[in-house]
Amino acid sequence: MTSEPIRVAIADDQQLVRLGLRMVLDAQPDIEVVAEAEDGEEAVAIARSTELDVLLMDVRMPRLDGIGATERIVSQGPRPGILVLTTFDLDEYAFAALRAGASGFLLKDALPSDLLTAIRAVHAGDAVLAPSVTRRMIAQFAAPAPAARPPSAALATLTPREREVFAAIAEGLTNDEIAERFFLAPSTVKTHIGRLLQKLGARDRVQLVILAYETGVVGG
Repeated sequence: MTSEPIRVAIADDQQLVRLGLRMVLDAQPDIEVVAEAEDGEEAVAIARSTELDVLLMDVRMPRLDGIGATERIVSQGPRPGILVLTTFDLDEYAFAALRAGASGFLLKDALPSDLLTAIRAVHAGDAVLAPSVTRRMIAQFAAPAPAARPPSAALATLTPREREVFAAIAEGLTNDEIAERFFLAPSTVKTHIGRLLQKLGARDRVQLVILAYETGVVGG
């Protein structure tokens, strides 16, 4: 018995990039590339008209960039998971795309195995935040950050342990690393994260990272 393949679309204005990504993805039995887009406008149209699970979104594209395209797709309601493709010098744009509702970001020079893992993770409903990249990216925004917003009522409901886990997520730690730091079982970490998502009204792990820095739980 086999499950349906993960339906992926590729949005990038460079044909060679799309070709290279397609070659990697088409070689996987559980992934199927169902559409390609040359710009953000096409990406939005594809997301609206095609059954998709994951959309690989470049940041800088003509007519409509990846940030604007992500915002439009998210506003349409039920949507594919959006995985933003970026490079270190485009971290600021990637961060904006995450705020717009993307499920994560990946460097364009990532290994094929990392790309495949990221696509499967997004399809499974997880956020893709490579710890090393997260720390470097967040540092750019934490250093010059303005005064933190006053803690919301939701933050006041967090237990001390939930607050510790919240801060650890913002550092880019994985569930296993959080479990090791606080001497917790991995299942307990998942429980804490589930409660954080519920209490803070966050969509996913990406939003938790953003919220942690915006509210001054970490950084600044």
